[in-house]
Amino acid sequence: MPYTPQVDDLKHVLGSITGFRQLVEEGLFPDLTADTLDQILEEAGRFAGEVLAPLNVVGDRVGAKRNADGSVTTAPGWREAYTRWVEAGWGALPSPVDYGGQGLPVSVGLAVQELWNTAAMAFGLGPLLTQGAADALHQHGSEALKSIYLPKLATGEWSGTMVLTEPQAGTDLAAIKTKAEPQGDGTYRVQGTKIFITYGEHDLVDNIVHFVLARVVGAPEGTRGISMFLVPKVLVNEDGSLGARNDVKCLALEHKLGIHASPTCVMAYGEEDGAVGYLVGQENRGLNCMFTMMNSARLHVGMQGVAVGERAFQHALGYAQDRKQGKRSGSDQMVPIITHPDVKRMLLDMKAKVAASRAICFATAYALDVARHGRTEEERLHHEMLAQLLTPVAKAFPTDMGVDVASTGIQVHGGMGFIEETGAAQYYRDARIAPIYEGTNGVQAIDLVGRKLPLGEGRVVAGLIKELRGIAEEARAVNDPAFGKTAERVGEAVADLEEATAWMLKALARNQDEAMAGATRYLKLFGLAAGGAWLTKGALQDRTNGHVPTARFFAEQALPETGALKRSVMEGADAVLEAAL
Repeated sequence: MPYTPQVDDLKHVLGSITGFRQLVEEGLFPDLTADTLDQILEEAGRFAGEVLAPLNVVGDRVGAKRNADGSVTTAPGWREAYTRWVEAGWGALPSPVDYGGQGLPVSVGLAVQELWNTAAMAFGLGPLLTQGAADALHQHGSEALKSIYLPKLATGEWSGTMVLTEPQAGTDLAAIKTKAEPQGDGTYRVQGTKIFITYGEHDLVDNIVHFVLARVVGAPEGTRGISMFLVPKVLVNEDGSLGARNDVKCLALEHKLGIHASPTCVMAYGEEDGAVGYLVGQENRGLNCMFTMMNSARLHVGMQGVAVGERAFQHALGYAQDRKQGKRSGSDQMVPIITHPDVKRMLLDMKAKVAASRAICFATAYALDVARHGRTEEERLHHEMLAQLLTPVAKAFPTDMGVDVASTGIQVHGGMGFIEETGAAQYYRDARIAPIYEGTNGVQAIDLVGRKLPLGEGRVVAGLIKELRGIAEEARAVNDPAFGKTAERVGEAVADLEEATAWMLKALARNQDEAMAGATRYLKLFGLAAGGAWLTKGALQDRTNGHVPTARFFAEQALPETGALKRSVMEGADAVLEAAL
């Protein structure tokens, strides 16, 4: 099925839900106008639809290949498309102006990234990580490192990686064994093996800049002894030209369920003399640097859930409009399956979940933009804490929904959905990684409950709940039967969130295990309530283009689950903690 870039949906979320467009019109971002914003989205949509989308199937079926010499060849057409992407200036969009970027806000970068990832998620992964690497280097790197590497990372001429995981150390970074030994000349020799390194080796660029977590010889045990190093695939001469190959090798490519065109590598650093690395930030403070990359990646991975869900929805919608099966009462003619109520319900479910997830991601991006560009210190601080609160929800809820939506897409196809040739299965296979990488969704739930709810002694989450309640009250005041029971269901969901939040904060004080037993359920409740409220806000602002029925469907069909989730959170801990396995 052909892909139609969701430019109108992106304009809606930026204009009617988050209010980002209003900030642009008010001049908060001097280098961005409303007309320019629209032009960026339109051009990005064209590039995604015409250049990237045709690569999705071949990328899945051919994938990336490791050669005998350790090099990696990407799927046919991949390198040419990436070259066009760089030449068009897309890599520079959100990068620092001082180093060749355009310095545009987070919301704009997220919007174009959604288009890349909807067109071909395996393609979008590379730029996503490169941007995170550029952000980390910009915030924590020395001027010398920034002057050499940032201009190339900012434009995408070189790519970046995030190198954390080891065979014995997954989420538990305290267990990493990769070591770094100072050489007395400002460099370190890095030695260790890392796994699951996305785009760790490939043929799209001339140099790959690895950001590697390692432990300096003699450093403390645990996370306090971790440092971060910039380890280039190819060393860079003083004049900026490429020099000798560093001691960095791809040992193997992982054989994955999905995202086949994205090379996921087993990487060896320093198998011979040690890979030359450069300290980023301070020794033993590597996690501070890495979390700059990880927080950026978590929001963008949440967006991947939106993106692959959008593509699965479009695919299923096209199939349901074309596929004729069954008859309706009073007719002898076969009808498109979209006319059957249950198929229509599935499609509406897919559409609404994607829209709610998109709203959560862009609300987080909006908070980040105001945190960086707000007019007062108070405004910036408030939105910084709000972004912290929303980030785990923006990573976990949309990626869980992406899997759910892709699975429903297969169901819409019936038996044909289980056949690879129809293409529906690829979206499910691609989506399934997103709840796992960049911190599993269980880790996000723990982060939300254990670290983010107590922010500002609970005032941050209380302020958000007040905002969501205000949307429900505004919907109640609207005398429009098209909204159905939207106001009532949103109000009930927000009340469930408020009650569960109060319980969680008390549970944290008395017994953390009790709180953690319900953390994942709580995060889902949070996402449903917030997503439903923001969809309603968007429908109140713009009652055209199907926004009202989408908000109503989500409110009446999805939000009733919040009551059950609240009971599970508040009454279900013992069923977890006292059970024996």
